[in-house]
Amino acid sequence: MTSSVRSPVLGGLVLAVVACAPSSDESRAAGGTGAPAPGQALVVDETSTPNVVRVAVGSADHTTLVAALQAAELVDPLANVGPFTVFAPTNAAFSRLPPGTVESLLKPENRSQLVQVLYHHVTTSALELSFFSEGQSLNMVSGGQVVITRRDGDTYINDAKVLGSVRASNGWVHVIDGVLLR
Repeated sequence: MTSSVRSPVLGGLVLAVVACAPSSDESRAAGGTGAPAPGQALVVDETSTPNVVRVAVGSADHTTLVAALQAAELVDPLANVGPFTVFAPTNAAFSRLPPGTVESLLKPENRSQLVQVLYHHVTTSALELSFFSEGQSLNMVSGGQVVITRRDGDTYINDAKVLGSVRASNGWVHVIDGVLLR
């Protein structure tokens, strides 16, 4: 009985997905190349609260992070509903990495390594700063963990100090002064 119920449901789901997919004509009209239309990250919206990607894009202190998100092809996934908490290293944080590290990570052949580094800055919950407590561990999208510490009234993620926080439509962005490495 279960299999007979699943077939029409799955068939209807497949039909709905196919029916909603843009035709090649629509795709060409959107991008001019026959490629799929750009994702949610490129939707123009000047009135809503920005998502975590738009928060980073709007910050002059996060151009390296934005370049890394683009190189890793993570702009659209992080523009989705979430929820996400992103620990966003500043340009200065990236500049403290060993010389050549950022440039190497941004190369197409190192995309999988870059994705893992960036995933180590994201958790799939919307966590405001007041949620964090001394000694707390957070599971990151990378599969690793980070540890929260409090010193002199400041919050640290591993050894990176939280400099500020911004609420986004799909979570939180906590600006940090270091790059989280495993």
